[in-house]
Amino acid sequence: MKAYVFPGQGAQFPGMGKDLYETSDKAKELFDRANELLGFDITKTMFEGTAEELKETKVTQPAIFLHSTILATVMGDNFKPDMVAGHSLGEFSALVANGALAFEDALILVSRRAQAMQNACELKPSTMAAVLGLEDHVVEAICADIDGVVVAANYNCPGQLVISGEIKAVEAACEALKEAGARRALMLPVGGAFHSPLMEPAREELAAAIENTHFSKPTCPVYQNVSTFAVTDPEEIKKNLIFQLTAPVKWTQSVQNMIKDGADHFIEVGPGNVLQGLVKKIDRSQTTEKAEI
Repeated sequence: MKAYVFPGQGAQFPGMGKDLYETSDKAKELFDRANELLGFDITKTMFEGTAEELKETKVTQPAIFLHSTILATVMGDNFKPDMVAGHSLGEFSALVANGALAFEDALILVSRRAQAMQNACELKPSTMAAVLGLEDHVVEAICADIDGVVVAANYNCPGQLVISGEIKAVEAACEALKEAGARRALMLPVGGAFHSPLMEPAREELAAAIENTHFSKPTCPVYQNVSTFAVTDPEEIKKNLIFQLTAPVKWTQSVQNMIKDGADHFIEVGPGNVLQGLVKKIDRSQTTEKAEI
């Protein structure tokens, strides 16, 4: 069974999507529509901007979403998933790909999400750190003993977990994790504590927008970051999407459940190839590839 997976923030690169725009009339139409909906020329930044310009909050998340969803659309008959999943932001791309969300509605939500997250970041200094070489339960226990807010945020694959929280708490956790035997505990160059309780203002801001957006019955199950299991009920999809901002990204568990349910071929749709690597670290027997037109 084919599982299509969609990347999240960090997968952007200069020139992303330009090949799609130049070779497909359908892609050009969708990119032009995105410029109208967003109220600025995002394609100019995607195609001609620097890596630094692509890191702007209002650009990064919509750019990755556009690259992924437009690629899936252009693939046409070659795009036939049995199941889908997305890493954090990538969940919105997955929900367009399986028909739960309309392209325009999802783009507006992604844009609002980016701004809401930026607003939350400005309320309190916060950050994230990557932890390598420790069991999940060890990382969780150490974070629980630290003064201040610091939690497990991204379960990327066995032995690779990202923590998130207040700067001082994350720094203290990194030191404690190294003492406990972590191969690395490295602060990440991010603007805030994503997928932590510090994103609560963003969750509240986005919740109303999600509640007021129409979700359809999907064509295939989505394995959401919050629940990790196959979901097809539109109301459950909404609920999970609302809690995604403050809950951890359970990518390892999601991929394991997809495999249990029959997935044996993972195809990454969008910029980068990070998810292929993570899938292989979760289960080396899996076939992985990059989506192409």
